[in-house]
Amino acid sequence: MSFPLLTLTAALPAVGAVVTAAVPAARRAAAKWIALLFSLATLALAATVFVRFDPDGARYQLTESHAWIADFGVRYELGVDGIGAALVALTALLVPFVILAGWHDADPLETQSKRWRPTQGFFALILMVEAMVVLSFEATDVFLFYILFEAMLIPMYFLIGGFGDRAHTGSDEHAAAQRSYAAVKFLLYNLVGGLVMLAAVIGLYVVTAGQLDAGGTFSLTQIVEARASGELTMATNTERLLFLGFFFAFAVKAPLWPLHTWLPNAMGESTAPVAVLITAVVDKVGTFAMLRFCLGLFPEASKWATPVIIALALVSIVYGALLAVGQRDIKRLIAYASISHFGFIILGIFAMTSQGQSGATLYMVNHGISTAALMLVAGFLISRRGSRLIADYGGVQKVAPVLAGTFLVGGLATLSLPGLAPFVSEFLVLVGTYTRYPVAGIVATTGIVLAALYTLVLYQRTMTGPVKDEVRAMPDLRVRELVVVAPLVALLLFLGVYPKPVTDVVNPAVRHTMSDVQQTDPRPEVEAAK
Repeated sequence: MSFPLLTLTAALPAVGAVVTAAVPAARRAAAKWIALLFSLATLALAATVFVRFDPDGARYQLTESHAWIADFGVRYELGVDGIGAALVALTALLVPFVILAGWHDADPLETQSKRWRPTQGFFALILMVEAMVVLSFEATDVFLFYILFEAMLIPMYFLIGGFGDRAHTGSDEHAAAQRSYAAVKFLLYNLVGGLVMLAAVIGLYVVTAGQLDAGGTFSLTQIVEARASGELTMATNTERLLFLGFFFAFAVKAPLWPLHTWLPNAMGESTAPVAVLITAVVDKVGTFAMLRFCLGLFPEASKWATPVIIALALVSIVYGALLAVGQRDIKRLIAYASISHFGFIILGIFAMTSQGQSGATLYMVNHGISTAALMLVAGFLISRRGSRLIADYGGVQKVAPVLAGTFLVGGLATLSLPGLAPFVSEFLVLVGTYTRYPVAGIVATTGIVLAALYTLVLYQRTMTGPVKDEVRAMPDLRVRELVVVAPLVALLLFLGVYPKPVTDVVNPAVRHTMSDVQQTDPRPEVEAAK
């Protein structure tokens, strides 16, 4: 394709970040509108990518390929399959809502200098994260993906550490210390994962350089084709070590138990929009990469590691849900619920069935929408009361019924109520898992029961019962907040009853992935009629 649509989709928010950051300190309102307009323009391009993707066409479409570091076989190589197209659309969809929801989150305090520019920095960093995430979903060069995988940590670090939640129960000094701790923990965990991956990336290049006539390469498509044709082979131990290097980094990002502990801190200390950016956007890079790189590059090692990964995914499902039940902090509860949901996604990926992988991809999209709805409404609630503690609320539905109603819809989506989008994806994951690993499928269903428990208890304690004096004067959702929440609720309902627009795009990519790992769906065992 001559027109670089994929490059433009990623470059537009990056340009928007630069323009937003350059707005004068006194024009912070203009910075907000500039960021919003760039995010909406990016959404239009991402929608074009999604619509132009042909499910019956080539595996990777809208491709671009240019020499970058020719001496080391590094290319600027882009292309989207159905999974990448769906996640690019999800990212571009959520960022405008993140910006609108955080409209006043970075306004300077009265005690700060007039030269202080937190508003411009806040929205510029959000757009920069969007640019890097979108490009990571499009990259088909392993080295390019690695650069983006690591680079997105920098703006996220500043968003967590520099723009933390103002609804903190301790002193300003304590709040700053907690934000700093969460940001550093986020950075260190992900940097360690990235360094391990870097060693594996170098190892992959060495393997290709020794066997391919054209020399070493980082091209995903070239490596997959060479492995399929037999031109490129890997020793068993080499493939397993390289797989573990990649998987470790993706498991940290996802996050998978026991590499998950940075997430509750990061989400708890961030503003609600940044928390959405973390779990609904950035973390999806980890699960996406498992499908694209782990299964595509190392099919035999993926099958070798499947039993252990399924066990870890089951622990994540149950462990995350159990800890969510016991939380006293609203945002940390949602964080632990997300750990449980990521367990379902990883379970579906490594069930090695078409239903499981389709469900896992659909789960990435639906989890992004449902978590955004729940977390952003929770953010609106917390900003009104100034507290994240569940015990500080009660009777909210009597004074703010629209807020309580949208909070309930987000919560019901989180527990995968039939009729809402996450139900379809969770059902596909469980069916796909059960057909190959029935015990794992049965254990995973306990996550559904626990999700109902933590969600309904949260709603009961915050929204029902006697009205507490501190919430008696709480206003209902304002127009800007309704503009944020209403489309997300509508999407949850639409995809809950009609997921076909997404599954039609995703399913061909899943079939290619199943072919990469040489797996077919198990045939159901039914006794013949006598």
